[in-house]
Amino acid sequence: MKNTILGSLYLSLAASIWGGMYVVVDVVPPLELVLLRYVIAILALLTIGFITKQSWRIEKRDWLLVFIIGLVGNTISIVTQEVGTLLSTAQMGAIITSTTPAFLVIFAGIVLKEKITLKKSISVILASIGVGIIVGNAHIGSSHQLGGVSLLIAALTWALMSVLIKRVPGQYSQIVITTYAVLVAIVFLTPITISRLDELDFQAIMHPSIWGGLLYLGVISTACAFLLWNRGLQMLTASSGGLFFFLQPIVGTFLGWLILGEQIGLSFWIGTILIFIGVLLVIREE
Repeated sequence: MKNTILGSLYLSLAASIWGGMYVVVDVVPPLELVLLRYVIAILALLTIGFITKQSWRIEKRDWLLVFIIGLVGNTISIVTQEVGTLLSTAQMGAIITSTTPAFLVIFAGIVLKEKITLKKSISVILASIGVGIIVGNAHIGSSHQLGGVSLLIAALTWALMSVLIKRVPGQYSQIVITTYAVLVAIVFLTPITISRLDELDFQAIMHPSIWGGLLYLGVISTACAFLLWNRGLQMLTASSGGLFFFLQPIVGTFLGWLILGEQIGLSFWIGTILIFIGVLLVIREE
């Protein structure tokens, strides 16, 4: 019971933090933004790791798993998420990535052999229809539609990564695993973005609201939230743990309306309701 409560708390905090990041920093291109937040995050993680005297040793047989986690979750998922958020809206970003729990059910069944029940299958279908209504809305421009597709890829890859986290042996600290996964992402992203860093408007970035947003993304949204999410997943089943993503659209939609003045249309709420129904079906079963 104690582990369930703690795991739920960790996942709730992580999802709430991620819900707020859709309204932070919109002046830095997606790839450069991801690299900057990871550089900040890895400095924070290394500091935490050395202060807590973590063991950084990983067995050879586990390196491939850590590499895949870093590639799928910390690289592909986060990059497509940033691209999708740039091309869409804060609300759409929060809602579409909230389909992660439904896709996580499928991956948990394939990878972890968790039972895929009728309710879980229905939840996936409803969530997919909800995403289709949001992305396929005729009043949404082609840029937003492309952003929606990118966000959907982000949701799929994050769900896969969340399941793979369950395969990591419990002997390793989540600080260590998260640090190595972020390092994998930095290795992939640096050759792509390094030549374009000199094109950034560093004068604009030095504005308090911008560098403050970067610090939020790097320290809070990446280092702290990744640790909370990975730790929470270790305490719950993959299917039930992923359900805490439903907090993202609540926070993201509220902040998008409050801070960015984004409007909320009928089709958006219809898609949202279908996604919530799909997620709640799984919650009730768990």
